[in-house]
Amino acid sequence: MSPTRRIFLLSPANCSGIRAGYLLRRDARSPLAQRLRSTEGASIAEVFTFMSGLYFRGKMAYASAFADPPAGCAGIHVIVPGLGLLPPHTVIDLGGLRAIARVPVDPASRRYLGPLERDARQVAEQLADADVAILLGSIATRKYLDPLGGILGPRLRVPREFIGRGDMSRGSLMLRHAAAGQQLTYVESA
Repeated sequence: MSPTRRIFLLSPANCSGIRAGYLLRRDARSPLAQRLRSTEGASIAEVFTFMSGLYFRGKMAYASAFADPPAGCAGIHVIVPGLGLLPPHTVIDLGGLRAIARVPVDPASRRYLGPLERDARQVAEQLADADVAILLGSIATRKYLDPLGGILGPRLRVPREFIGRGDMSRGSLMLRHAAAGQQLTYVESA
């Protein structure tokens, strides 16, 4: 029997929030905003960390510390509205960020749901029955759990410690656990 492998699915940052506005506004001058306007661009991880702060930084640190993917499968996948599941090092530019910000994170939106389901099916094919995909994101709403759970079934897990916690609390919890080398407890998403 092969060992259980684990990958992480990270929920997106709010691409229409106040911090996103700092990158999207015309007169944005921060180094990150300038890179988004250049041919260099910026990684999804950098952009989402800026927009979400502690929460996304915690997700990245935790997933980087504990991902143990099966061969041929990335250990970290970021939910990117309108684009599906992408590696965190994927580079976008300002036009890409604007396009992402226009897609509602809503399972009723085909622009959100179609790419997410497509990529979740590809991930599901790469996982063995005993492997798990752990969602690091909000579990209070079903906007991630329903589409992913419908495809990944019992392989989709969530950290039990997320129940009843807000974003900032989850971010600091993940940073502490990553630094200590201690995994959270993963339970079925039911």
